[in-house]
Formats: sequence, C-alpha cells, structure tokens
Amino acid sequence: MAESDPNCIFCLIVAGKIPCMKVYETEKTLAFLDIGPVSEGHTQVIPKCHARTIMDMPNEYLADIGPVLKKVAQATGAEQFNVLQNNGKMAFQHVDHVHFHVIPKPNTEKGLLLSEDVWPRVEVPREELAETLKKMQSRL
Repeated sequence: MAESDPNCIFCLIVAGKIPCMKVYETEKTLAFLDIGPVSEGHTQVIPKCHARTIMDMPNEYLADIGPVLKKVAQATGAEQFNVLQNNGKMAFQHVDHVHFHVIPKPNTEKGLLLSEDVWPRVEVPREELAETLKKMQSRL
C-alpha cells in the first residue's frame, strides 16, 4: 500500500486505528458510512493511500475507486443519488484526504439539496467556450 499520513483521520481509519462502519473494501479502496449522514446510506469512499486531492492520487487507485462508487451507489438502494468529490478548501474539502461522498436521494426532502441559486446555469458564448477549450487542451 502507498504511504499514509499519521495525522490524517482517514489514514487512521484505513489503518484500523479509528473504527468505521465498513460498507465495502478492495485492496486500494475503502467505503464506510459517513458519521454525519445527509441521508440514509451516505457513504465515504476513499483511496487507501494518502492523497490530498485527486491530482495527488495515483492512477491505479483512481481506476479502482470508480467501480467501488458504483457498487456503493447500488448498495444504497436509491435510484437517484449524488457522487460528490471536493478538492481544496475553496471547494469545501474539509479533510485533506481524497474522499468521494455517495449521497442517496430517496425523496425530495432528503439527500444533498442543490438549487439554481447554488448552481446557476449560465449561457456562455460559443467563442468563449472555444477559448476555454484551447486553454484546457494545451494543458493536457
């Protein structure tokens, strides 16, 4: 297994030093119930290596975590759900270890609540999108 951080709560969970309610596990990924769930079945899915953001995460761990997200979403029994992953403080990442939230949406009053006020849809001119595309492709 890749390195861990002895000061990271999620690394301590992976090491078994802090208990969790394990939903599913592979060699590279651990899924466990969130202790402050937004809805029933809210699960954290983390790589077993310490990576602060998705940019720090080794590709083999990233490849492993996708199928686990799908299995966890199926295990919730919810037909609708959010998969949320934040990178950095400005993006509301509160634990400096990559983690994905699988948040079941069992009805209109439970789960993650988003609205157009929180996530407004903005029409951008095609020319501006083309410039953005050029910048992004130059960084690949």
